[in-house]
This record gives sequence, C-alpha cells and structure tokens, in this order.
Amino acid sequence: MAKLNIKPKHGCAWDLVSLGEVMLRLDPGDQRIATARQFRAWEGGGEYNVARGLKRCFGLDTAIVTALADNPVGRLVEDFMLQGGVNQKYVRWVPYDGVGRTVRNGLNFTERGFGVRAALGCSDRGHTAISQFKPGAIDWNQIFSRDGARWFHTGGIFCALSETTPLVAKEAMEAAKRAGTIVSYDLNYRASLWKSMGGKAKAQEINRMLAPLVDVMLGNEEDFTVALGFPVANVNEHHSNLEIASFKVMIEKVVHDFPQLAVVATTLRHARTATINDWGAVCYCDGQFYQAPTRENLEIYDRIGGGDSFASGLIYGFLEGKAPQWAVECGAAHGALAMTTPGDTSMATVQEVLQAMNSQTARIER
Repeated sequence: MAKLNIKPKHGCAWDLVSLGEVMLRLDPGDQRIATARQFRAWEGGGEYNVARGLKRCFGLDTAIVTALADNPVGRLVEDFMLQGGVNQKYVRWVPYDGVGRTVRNGLNFTERGFGVRAALGCSDRGHTAISQFKPGAIDWNQIFSRDGARWFHTGGIFCALSETTPLVAKEAMEAAKRAGTIVSYDLNYRASLWKSMGGKAKAQEINRMLAPLVDVMLGNEEDFTVALGFPVANVNEHHSNLEIASFKVMIEKVVHDFPQLAVVATTLRHARTATINDWGAVCYCDGQFYQAPTRENLEIYDRIGGGDSFASGLIYGFLEGKAPQWAVECGAAHGALAMTTPGDTSMATVQEVLQAMNSQTARIER
C-alpha cells in the first residue's frame, strides 16, 4: 500500500480544489415534493460540499472547478457559494440561450424523509453547463503547478453527468499527479444518474478506469460493491462485528487491485428509520484498519451530505498531519453533525466537531 505524501501549504494557493457540479437545491421542508407549495433554496453538490466543509468548518483555503449558465438561477447559486466561502476563480460562465435548450443549471429537489418514509431526491440536471465540459476546457497545469494545490477531489457524481465528464476527471487527475497533488475520489454511486449512461456496468467501467489515478478512495458499502464491483460477504443490516469484518476483507481486495491507493475509507450506516440511524466509519491506511466509534440511534434531521462531510473531516485530518485514527473520527463526527441541520452542506464549527469527537453527549453550551 502506498504512502500519503501531502505537499506543505507553502507555495500552494489551495489546500483543496474540487471538480463537480453545483446545483440549486430546492427543499420542501416538512412537506413532500409532490405536494409542496413553497421551497427553501440552498446550493449543493457532492464534490462541492467537501470543499465547502473544509472552508466553512475547518477554515482551509478551497476552490471549485465548475460551470454555470449565466442567468439569474446561476447567479443565485453564485451568491450561495459566496456565502460558503469556496473560491470561484475557476468557475466557467456559459452564455444562456434564453430558454435552456443548449445549456442550463442543475436543480435538485430533496425531501428529508421521516420515520418509515425514506428521504427522496429528484434531480433535474440534463444538458447542464458542467455536463458539457470536455478535455482541454480547463488549464489544469495553472491550477496544480502554478497556483498550487495540496489536494484534488472529484467523484462518481461528476463522472456520471455525461460521456465527456469522466475524460475531464481523468485529465485533471493526471495533471494533479504530475504536480504531486493528492487525488481523492468519492465513488458516490447514484443509480438515477447512471440509468441512461449504461447502468452499473458503465459505472464500474468508468470507476475502474480512474481508480489507478486515485490516492484516497471514499464511499459507502453500496459504492464499493456496486460502483467498483467488489462483493461483500456475510452482510447483515446491523453492522455487527461479522459485517465489519466483511468490509475489511472487501477493502483489502480493493487495495490488492489498486495498490497505489494510500487510504480507503467507508462510512457505515444502518438506517433503522429515516430519522434514526447507526453511523460509523472505517479507514484503511498504512496497512492497518482504523475505526470510528459507532454512534447508535443517531437522530437524523437531514441525511443528505453526511458522506460529503465525513470526507471533508477525514481530509482535514490528513491535511493537518493527524494520525489516521484521528482523521476517521473527525470525519465521522463531522458527518454526524452535518446530518443534524438542513441542507446539503455542513453548518458545524470545528469546536463542535472536536467536542463530538471527545464526547457522546449533547449538553447545552453556555
């Protein structure tokens, strides 16, 4: 297994740069999408959420590579991103045709779920500006070699947007590797996105093409089994010691197939109901497993973005030179906190994350 060699901040403008789509999330609150009469607006996107968490919660310097159609919806997303603090130097603005026949901005309708009713998402993101990215659209050498970035993050959501986006991800990863930048990839399998792109078989083909360029592979149990094709034996629904052992066997198989990986990390979730989950995480690094304590019966307000916040907490730990055990516990705590607030993105502070890492209580802070 490879070692994780992270560049120092000196000479790097960015601690992390993400590549992915940023959508306008429309949230019906306590209602359902199909019956709502008003929606609350947020910004969100799997790869972007990681950059935002590292900026807003952990105070690091991050940037997003994305594209938006230049209309009022795009400018609303821009306004949200300005509040989030992620630098927009590399945002591409595409002229709008007036009705969205050639280019548009992505929308994501998301209802939270409650009790026996699972959360539900409905994406409207065909022909979006970022999905039309092609190799050569971005000067990656400028980003990684001249401006400088310690870490690059993208994932399976971006790669499922079109036939060309995986090629853009590959181009970016190769440039990052040449510059000595760490590459992380969140498998983030979404059946709805791959449905018209070739389904599971295509997802596995793309992810296996990109995996040799990855230093840090992230996901959940479904991501590794469906998006990479590694079956897990002895799985039950309660994260018993037997099941966790099976995940460890799976991770060892992943590292065997892709020996350049320095870190493999997975979240562990058992959804007792939509609002009560068991939540944990495992990280494999330096040939050893590190496991965050499982939070049983964790109360969930909005589960969307929990995995992204786990990723940003884990990455923060490694960027700060912390041990793998600290990093995986930081990721698990940040993910747990992110699911206590609405929206895709984290509203936690670093002090709250540290408190959650050190205590399982939620006593009032005065």
